[in-house]
Amino acid sequence: MNEILPIVIYIVVALAVLGSLAALLVRSRRTPPGTYSTTRDPDDDGGTAARGVGTDTLERPSGLDTGPDVVVPDDLRDLEDTPTGVETVPVETPDPVQGRLARLRARLAKSNNALGKGLLALLSRDRIDEDVWDEIEETLLLADLGTEPTTELVDALRERVKIAGSRSPEEVKGMLREELIKLVDPTMDRSLATDRHADRPAIVMVVGVNGVGKTTTVGKLARVLVAEDKDVLLGAADTFRAAAAEQLATWGQRVGVPTVKSDVDGADPASVAFEAVKAGIEGEVDVVMIDTAGRLQNKVGLMDELGKVKRVIEKQGTVDEVLLVLDATTGQNGLNQAKVFSEVVNITGIVLTKLDGTAKGGIVVAIQRSLGVPVKLIGLGEGADDLAPFEAEEFVDALLN
Repeated sequence: MNEILPIVIYIVVALAVLGSLAALLVRSRRTPPGTYSTTRDPDDDGGTAARGVGTDTLERPSGLDTGPDVVVPDDLRDLEDTPTGVETVPVETPDPVQGRLARLRARLAKSNNALGKGLLALLSRDRIDEDVWDEIEETLLLADLGTEPTTELVDALRERVKIAGSRSPEEVKGMLREELIKLVDPTMDRSLATDRHADRPAIVMVVGVNGVGKTTTVGKLARVLVAEDKDVLLGAADTFRAAAAEQLATWGQRVGVPTVKSDVDGADPASVAFEAVKAGIEGEVDVVMIDTAGRLQNKVGLMDELGKVKRVIEKQGTVDEVLLVLDATTGQNGLNQAKVFSEVVNITGIVLTKLDGTAKGGIVVAIQRSLGVPVKLIGLGEGADDLAPFEAEEFVDALLN
Protein backbone atom coordinates (compact mmCIF):
# COMPACT_ATOMS: atom_id res chain seq x y z
CA MET A 1 0.00 0.00 0.00
CA ASN A 2 2.86 2.37 0.92
CA GLU A 3 4.49 1.65 -2.45
CA ILE A 4 1.31 2.57 -4.42
CA LEU A 5 0.64 5.87 -2.61
CA PRO A 6 3.63 7.80 -4.14
CA ILE A 7 2.61 6.68 -7.62
CA VAL A 8 -0.95 8.03 -7.12
CA ILE A 9 0.43 11.33 -5.84
CA TYR A 10 2.70 11.66 -8.89
CA ILE A 11 -0.26 11.04 -11.26
CA VAL A 12 -2.44 13.67 -9.51
CA VAL A 13 0.36 16.27 -9.64
CA ALA A 14 0.97 15.55 -13.36
CA LEU A 15 -2.72 15.98 -14.21
CA ALA A 16 -2.80 19.27 -12.32
CA VAL A 17 0.21 20.59 -14.23
CA LEU A 18 -1.25 19.57 -17.58
CA GLY A 19 -4.58 21.23 -16.70
CA SER A 20 -2.81 24.49 -15.85
CA LEU A 21 -0.87 24.47 -19.11
CA ALA A 22 -4.06 23.87 -21.14
CA ALA A 23 -5.82 26.79 -19.44
CA LEU A 24 -2.88 29.11 -20.17
CA LEU A 25 -2.84 28.02 -23.83
CA VAL A 26 -6.57 28.73 -24.30
CA ARG A 27 -6.27 32.19 -22.71
CA SER A 28 -3.31 33.06 -24.91
CA ARG A 29 -5.38 32.33 -28.09
CA ARG A 30 -8.14 34.77 -27.20
CA THR A 31 -8.16 38.23 -28.77
CA PRO A 32 -6.72 40.67 -26.21
CA PRO A 33 -9.03 43.48 -25.11
CA GLY A 34 -8.72 46.68 -27.10
CA THR A 35 -7.50 45.08 -30.33
CA TYR A 36 -10.76 45.51 -32.40
CA SER A 37 -10.12 47.77 -35.36
CA THR A 38 -13.58 49.35 -35.11
CA THR A 39 -16.05 50.19 -32.37
CA ARG A 40 -18.45 47.36 -31.59
CA ASP A 41 -22.08 48.02 -32.38
CA PRO A 42 -23.98 48.63 -29.09
CA ASP A 43 -26.68 46.10 -29.92
CA ASP A 44 -24.41 43.51 -31.52
CA ASP A 45 -24.99 40.33 -29.53
CA GLY A 46 -22.07 38.58 -31.22
CA GLY A 47 -24.27 35.97 -32.85
CA THR A 48 -26.48 37.63 -35.45
CA ALA A 49 -23.78 38.16 -38.03
CA ALA A 50 -22.43 34.67 -37.57
CA ARG A 51 -25.84 33.22 -38.28
CA GLY A 52 -26.24 35.33 -41.44
CA VAL A 53 -29.46 36.98 -40.19
CA GLY A 54 -29.80 40.48 -41.63
CA THR A 55 -31.53 43.41 -39.92
CA ASP A 56 -35.14 44.01 -40.92
CA THR A 57 -34.72 47.63 -41.83
CA LEU A 58 -38.45 48.23 -42.10
CA GLU A 59 -38.81 47.53 -38.39
CA ARG A 60 -35.90 49.74 -37.37
CA PRO A 61 -36.49 53.14 -39.02
CA SER A 62 -34.53 54.98 -36.30
CA GLY A 63 -31.16 54.19 -37.83
CA LEU A 64 -31.28 51.00 -39.90
CA ASP A 65 -27.92 50.00 -38.43
CA THR A 66 -26.84 46.78 -40.06
CA GLY A 67 -23.95 46.03 -37.72
CA PRO A 68 -20.81 44.42 -39.13
CA ASP A 69 -22.48 42.57 -42.02
CA VAL A 70 -22.29 45.34 -44.62
CA VAL A 71 -18.88 46.35 -45.90
CA VAL A 72 -18.62 49.99 -46.97
CA PRO A 73 -15.37 51.26 -48.54
CA ASP A 74 -13.67 53.66 -46.12
CA ASP A 75 -12.79 56.14 -48.82
CA LEU A 76 -14.85 56.05 -52.00
CA ARG A 77 -12.43 58.32 -53.83
CA ASP A 78 -9.14 56.61 -52.88
CA LEU A 79 -9.33 53.33 -54.74
CA GLU A 80 -5.58 52.83 -55.16
CA ASP A 81 -4.85 51.94 -51.54
CA THR A 82 -5.06 48.15 -51.56
CA PRO A 83 -4.18 46.03 -48.49
CA THR A 84 -0.91 44.11 -48.74
CA GLY A 85 -1.36 40.67 -50.22
CA VAL A 86 -4.72 41.44 -51.91
CA GLU A 87 -4.74 40.85 -55.66
CA THR A 88 -5.62 44.01 -57.58
CA VAL A 89 -7.66 44.27 -60.77
CA PRO A 90 -6.21 46.66 -63.40
CA VAL A 91 -8.44 49.69 -63.94
CA GLU A 92 -9.63 49.84 -67.54
CA THR A 93 -10.75 52.76 -69.69
CA PRO A 94 -14.21 51.97 -71.12
CA ASP A 95 -14.91 52.63 -74.79
CA PRO A 96 -16.82 55.84 -75.59
CA VAL A 97 -20.57 55.35 -76.04
CA GLN A 98 -20.50 56.28 -79.73
CA GLY A 99 -17.86 53.66 -80.44
CA ARG A 100 -20.03 50.98 -78.87
CA LEU A 101 -23.07 52.08 -80.88
CA ALA A 102 -21.23 51.72 -84.17
CA ARG A 103 -19.97 48.24 -83.24
CA LEU A 104 -23.38 47.06 -82.09
CA ARG A 105 -25.08 48.33 -85.24
CA ALA A 106 -22.57 46.47 -87.40
CA ARG A 107 -23.06 43.26 -85.43
CA LEU A 108 -26.84 43.49 -85.66
CA ALA A 109 -26.73 44.12 -89.38
CA LYS A 110 -24.50 41.07 -90.00
CA SER A 111 -26.58 38.70 -87.87
CA ASN A 112 -29.10 36.15 -89.12
CA ASN A 113 -31.87 38.72 -89.52
CA ALA A 114 -35.04 36.77 -90.15
CA LEU A 115 -37.32 39.73 -89.48
CA GLY A 116 -36.02 42.40 -91.84
CA LYS A 117 -34.71 40.15 -94.61
CA GLY A 118 -37.80 37.94 -94.54
CA LEU A 119 -40.19 40.86 -94.87
CA LEU A 120 -38.19 42.46 -97.68
CA ALA A 121 -38.15 39.20 -99.60
CA LEU A 122 -41.90 38.80 -99.31
CA LEU A 123 -42.75 42.41 -100.16
CA SER A 124 -40.48 42.41 -103.21
CA ARG A 125 -42.30 39.60 -105.00
CA ASP A 126 -43.84 40.34 -108.39
CA ARG A 127 -47.27 39.41 -107.11
CA ILE A 128 -48.44 39.94 -103.54
CA ASP A 129 -51.63 37.99 -102.89
CA GLU A 130 -53.38 36.89 -99.70
CA ASP A 131 -50.97 33.99 -99.24
CA VAL A 132 -48.03 36.41 -99.21
CA TRP A 133 -49.76 38.68 -96.70
CA ASP A 134 -50.37 35.64 -94.51
CA GLU A 135 -46.66 34.81 -94.68
CA ILE A 136 -45.78 38.41 -93.76
CA GLU A 137 -48.10 38.24 -90.77
CA GLU A 138 -46.61 34.92 -89.68
CA THR A 139 -43.07 36.33 -89.95
CA LEU A 140 -43.98 39.26 -87.70
CA LEU A 141 -45.65 37.05 -85.11
CA LEU A 142 -42.66 34.70 -85.01
CA ALA A 143 -40.50 37.76 -84.35
CA ASP A 144 -42.58 38.36 -81.18
CA LEU A 145 -43.99 41.61 -82.49
CA GLY A 146 -47.36 40.92 -80.89
CA THR A 147 -50.81 40.52 -82.37
CA GLU A 148 -51.97 44.14 -82.31
CA PRO A 149 -48.74 45.69 -83.69
CA THR A 150 -48.61 42.97 -86.38
CA THR A 151 -52.14 43.80 -87.54
CA GLU A 152 -51.31 47.52 -87.62
CA LEU A 153 -48.15 46.98 -89.67
CA VAL A 154 -49.76 44.60 -92.17
CA ASP A 155 -52.75 46.92 -92.70
CA ALA A 156 -50.47 49.93 -93.21
CA LEU A 157 -48.24 48.07 -95.68
CA ARG A 158 -51.25 46.71 -97.60
CA GLU A 159 -52.55 50.22 -98.09
CA ARG A 160 -49.21 51.72 -99.10
CA VAL A 161 -48.31 48.92 -101.52
CA LYS A 162 -51.76 49.17 -103.13
CA ILE A 163 -51.44 52.93 -103.58
CA ALA A 164 -47.84 52.87 -104.81
CA GLY A 165 -48.38 50.03 -107.25
CA SER A 166 -44.61 49.53 -107.43
CA ARG A 167 -42.45 46.59 -106.41
CA SER A 168 -38.97 48.12 -106.58
CA PRO A 169 -36.84 46.85 -103.65
CA GLU A 170 -35.79 50.36 -102.60
CA GLU A 171 -39.34 51.66 -102.51
CA VAL A 172 -40.60 48.64 -100.57
CA LYS A 173 -37.70 48.96 -98.14
CA GLY A 174 -38.51 52.62 -97.58
CA MET A 175 -42.14 51.80 -96.79
CA LEU A 176 -41.18 49.03 -94.40
CA ARG A 177 -38.60 51.23 -92.66
CA GLU A 178 -41.07 54.04 -92.05
CA GLU A 179 -43.75 51.72 -90.65
CA LEU A 180 -41.32 49.84 -88.40
CA ILE A 181 -39.97 53.10 -86.98
CA LYS A 182 -43.51 54.16 -86.16
CA LEU A 183 -44.03 50.90 -84.24
CA VAL A 184 -40.73 51.18 -82.34
CA ASP A 185 -41.78 54.78 -81.53
CA PRO A 186 -38.85 57.22 -81.63
CA THR A 187 -40.85 59.74 -79.56
CA MET A 188 -40.42 57.78 -76.31
CA ASP A 189 -37.98 59.26 -73.79
CA ARG A 190 -35.07 56.80 -73.62
CA SER A 191 -32.72 58.94 -71.54
CA LEU A 192 -31.39 57.49 -68.29
CA ALA A 193 -32.12 59.40 -65.08
CA THR A 194 -28.50 59.39 -63.92
CA ASP A 195 -27.88 63.09 -63.28
CA ARG A 196 -26.91 63.90 -59.70
CA HIS A 197 -29.40 65.87 -57.59
CA ALA A 198 -28.34 68.91 -55.61
CA ASP A 199 -28.11 67.01 -52.32
CA ARG A 200 -27.81 63.34 -53.29
CA PRO A 201 -26.86 60.92 -56.05
CA ALA A 202 -29.20 59.58 -58.70
CA ILE A 203 -30.43 56.16 -57.54
CA VAL A 204 -30.85 53.31 -60.03
CA MET A 205 -32.33 49.89 -59.21
CA VAL A 206 -31.76 46.97 -61.59
CA VAL A 207 -34.20 44.05 -61.40
CA GLY A 208 -34.93 40.85 -63.32
CA VAL A 209 -35.15 37.08 -63.00
CA ASN A 210 -32.16 34.76 -62.69
CA GLY A 211 -30.18 34.07 -65.83
CA VAL A 212 -30.90 37.22 -67.85
CA GLY A 213 -27.48 38.75 -67.17
CA LYS A 214 -28.59 41.26 -64.55
CA THR A 215 -25.38 41.57 -62.52
CA THR A 216 -23.35 41.67 -65.72
CA THR A 217 -25.64 44.44 -67.01
CA VAL A 218 -25.02 46.50 -63.86
CA GLY A 219 -21.29 46.14 -64.43
CA LYS A 220 -21.57 47.09 -68.09
CA LEU A 221 -23.78 50.07 -67.28
CA ALA A 222 -21.19 51.22 -64.75
CA ARG A 223 -18.71 51.27 -67.64
CA VAL A 224 -21.12 53.38 -69.72
CA LEU A 225 -21.49 55.89 -66.88
CA VAL A 226 -17.75 56.01 -66.18
CA ALA A 227 -17.17 56.69 -69.90
CA GLU A 228 -19.52 59.67 -69.41
CA ASP A 229 -17.23 60.87 -66.58
CA LYS A 230 -19.69 60.05 -63.79
CA ASP A 231 -18.68 59.02 -60.26
CA VAL A 232 -20.46 55.70 -59.56
CA LEU A 233 -21.06 53.47 -56.53
CA LEU A 234 -22.46 49.91 -56.73
CA GLY A 235 -24.63 48.16 -54.14
CA ALA A 236 -24.57 44.34 -54.13
CA ALA A 237 -28.09 43.63 -52.82
CA ASP A 238 -28.21 40.20 -54.49
CA THR A 239 -27.25 38.43 -51.26
CA PHE A 240 -28.72 35.01 -52.06
CA ARG A 241 -26.83 34.00 -55.21
CA ALA A 242 -23.41 32.59 -54.45
CA ALA A 243 -20.57 34.92 -55.48
CA ALA A 244 -22.93 37.59 -56.86
CA ALA A 245 -21.35 40.30 -54.70
CA GLU A 246 -17.83 39.27 -55.71
CA GLN A 247 -18.84 39.25 -59.38
CA LEU A 248 -20.26 42.76 -59.11
CA ALA A 249 -17.24 44.02 -57.16
CA THR A 250 -14.92 42.68 -59.88
CA TRP A 251 -16.88 44.55 -62.54
CA GLY A 252 -16.56 47.70 -60.45
CA GLN A 253 -12.85 47.28 -59.83
CA ARG A 254 -12.21 47.02 -63.56
CA VAL A 255 -13.32 50.66 -64.00
CA GLY A 256 -12.38 51.98 -60.55
CA VAL A 257 -15.88 51.87 -59.04
CA PRO A 258 -16.34 50.83 -55.37
CA THR A 259 -18.95 48.28 -54.24
CA VAL A 260 -20.91 48.16 -50.98
CA LYS A 261 -21.60 44.52 -50.09
CA SER A 262 -22.24 42.12 -47.21
CA ASP A 263 -19.70 39.66 -45.85
CA VAL A 264 -22.52 37.24 -44.97
CA ASP A 265 -24.41 35.06 -47.47
CA GLY A 266 -28.15 35.59 -47.17
CA ALA A 267 -27.90 38.97 -45.44
CA ASP A 268 -30.86 41.33 -45.66
CA PRO A 269 -30.88 42.83 -49.20
CA ALA A 270 -32.71 45.96 -48.01
CA SER A 271 -29.98 46.65 -45.45
CA VAL A 272 -27.25 46.40 -48.09
CA ALA A 273 -29.21 48.68 -50.45
CA PHE A 274 -29.78 51.21 -47.66
CA GLU A 275 -26.09 51.27 -46.73
CA ALA A 276 -25.08 51.67 -50.38
CA VAL A 277 -27.28 54.73 -50.82
CA LYS A 278 -26.07 56.12 -47.49
CA ALA A 279 -22.44 55.66 -48.57
CA GLY A 280 -23.21 57.30 -51.91
CA ILE A 281 -24.71 60.34 -50.21
CA GLU A 282 -21.78 60.65 -47.82
CA GLY A 283 -19.27 60.13 -50.64
CA GLU A 284 -21.03 62.67 -52.88
CA VAL A 285 -21.05 60.32 -55.88
CA ASP A 286 -23.13 60.97 -58.99
CA VAL A 287 -24.94 57.63 -59.29
CA VAL A 288 -25.69 54.71 -56.97
CA MET A 289 -26.71 51.50 -58.74
CA ILE A 290 -28.34 48.68 -56.79
CA ASP A 291 -28.14 45.10 -58.09
CA THR A 292 -31.02 43.00 -56.73
CA ALA A 293 -31.61 39.26 -56.46
CA GLY A 294 -33.13 37.41 -59.43
CA ARG A 295 -36.70 37.24 -58.29
CA LEU A 296 -38.86 34.48 -59.71
CA GLN A 297 -41.97 36.22 -60.96
CA ASN A 298 -44.25 33.50 -59.56
CA LYS A 299 -42.86 33.75 -56.02
CA VAL A 300 -45.10 36.28 -54.31
CA GLY A 301 -42.97 36.52 -51.16
CA LEU A 302 -39.81 37.26 -53.11
CA MET A 303 -41.54 39.92 -55.21
CA ASP A 304 -42.80 41.51 -51.99
CA GLU A 305 -39.23 41.60 -50.73
CA LEU A 306 -38.15 43.40 -53.89
CA GLY A 307 -40.80 46.01 -53.14
CA LYS A 308 -39.40 46.26 -49.61
CA VAL A 309 -35.90 46.98 -50.95
CA LYS A 310 -37.29 49.91 -52.94
CA ARG A 311 -39.23 51.27 -49.95
CA VAL A 312 -36.18 51.09 -47.70
CA ILE A 313 -34.00 52.87 -50.26
CA GLU A 314 -36.55 55.64 -50.51
CA LYS A 315 -36.12 56.46 -46.82
CA GLN A 316 -33.10 58.42 -48.07
CA GLY A 317 -34.18 59.48 -51.54
CA THR A 318 -36.53 58.63 -54.39
CA VAL A 319 -35.41 55.89 -56.76
CA ASP A 320 -34.86 57.72 -60.05
CA GLU A 321 -34.65 54.72 -62.38
CA VAL A 322 -35.86 51.12 -62.17
CA LEU A 323 -34.41 49.10 -65.05
CA LEU A 324 -35.82 45.67 -65.85
CA VAL A 325 -33.33 43.35 -67.58
CA LEU A 326 -34.89 40.91 -70.04
CA ASP A 327 -33.38 38.22 -72.26
CA ALA A 328 -34.59 39.05 -75.77
CA THR A 329 -34.52 35.38 -76.77
CA THR A 330 -37.28 34.51 -74.27
CA GLY A 331 -39.88 36.29 -76.38
CA GLN A 332 -43.38 36.37 -74.91
CA ASN A 333 -42.14 34.88 -71.64
CA GLY A 334 -40.08 38.04 -71.21
CA LEU A 335 -43.23 40.08 -71.76
CA ASN A 336 -44.98 38.18 -68.97
CA GLN A 337 -42.04 38.85 -66.64
CA ALA A 338 -42.20 42.55 -67.47
CA LYS A 339 -45.87 42.75 -66.54
CA VAL A 340 -45.31 41.16 -63.12
CA PHE A 341 -42.30 43.31 -62.25
CA SER A 342 -44.10 46.48 -63.32
CA GLU A 343 -46.81 45.78 -60.74
CA VAL A 344 -44.23 45.67 -57.95
CA VAL A 345 -41.63 48.36 -58.54
CA ASN A 346 -42.87 50.74 -61.26
CA ILE A 347 -40.47 49.93 -64.08
CA THR A 348 -39.08 53.03 -65.85
CA GLY A 349 -36.99 51.35 -68.55
CA ILE A 350 -36.11 48.03 -70.18
CA VAL A 351 -32.66 46.58 -70.87
CA LEU A 352 -32.75 43.91 -73.59
CA THR A 353 -29.80 41.51 -73.53
CA LYS A 354 -28.77 38.88 -76.10
CA LEU A 355 -30.39 40.80 -78.92
CA ASP A 356 -27.98 39.31 -81.47
CA GLY A 357 -30.68 36.72 -82.14
CA THR A 358 -32.71 39.27 -84.10
CA ALA A 359 -35.55 36.91 -84.95
CA LYS A 360 -36.89 38.01 -81.55
CA GLY A 361 -36.33 41.72 -82.23
CA GLY A 362 -40.07 42.34 -82.34
CA ILE A 363 -40.18 42.00 -78.55
CA VAL A 364 -39.01 45.63 -78.43
CA VAL A 365 -42.36 46.75 -79.81
CA ALA A 366 -44.44 44.27 -77.81
CA ILE A 367 -42.96 45.28 -74.45
CA GLN A 368 -43.24 48.98 -75.11
CA ARG A 369 -46.84 48.64 -76.23
CA SER A 370 -47.81 46.49 -73.26
CA LEU A 371 -46.16 48.56 -70.51
CA GLY A 372 -45.82 52.02 -72.00
CA VAL A 373 -42.17 51.78 -70.92
CA PRO A 374 -39.29 52.38 -73.35
CA VAL A 375 -36.41 50.06 -74.14
CA LYS A 376 -33.44 52.16 -73.01
CA LEU A 377 -30.42 49.87 -73.41
CA ILE A 378 -29.54 46.87 -75.57
CA GLY A 379 -26.80 44.28 -75.34
CA LEU A 380 -25.63 42.13 -78.24
CA GLY A 381 -22.77 40.11 -76.82
CA GLU A 382 -20.60 39.03 -73.92
CA GLY A 383 -17.96 41.74 -74.28
CA ALA A 384 -17.47 44.28 -71.49
CA ASP A 385 -18.58 47.17 -73.72
CA ASP A 386 -21.39 45.36 -75.56
CA LEU A 387 -24.11 47.54 -74.03
CA ALA A 388 -25.39 50.72 -75.61
CA PRO A 389 -28.32 53.15 -75.52
CA PHE A 390 -31.24 52.04 -77.67
CA GLU A 391 -32.06 54.25 -80.67
CA ALA A 392 -35.23 53.49 -82.62
CA GLU A 393 -34.08 54.52 -86.11
CA GLU A 394 -30.65 52.95 -85.75
CA PHE A 395 -32.25 49.69 -84.60
CA VAL A 396 -34.64 49.54 -87.57
CA ASP A 397 -31.88 50.43 -90.04
CA ALA A 398 -29.74 47.61 -88.67
CA LEU A 399 -32.65 45.18 -89.10
CA LEU A 400 -33.14 46.15 -92.73
CA ASN A 401 -29.48 46.21 -93.80
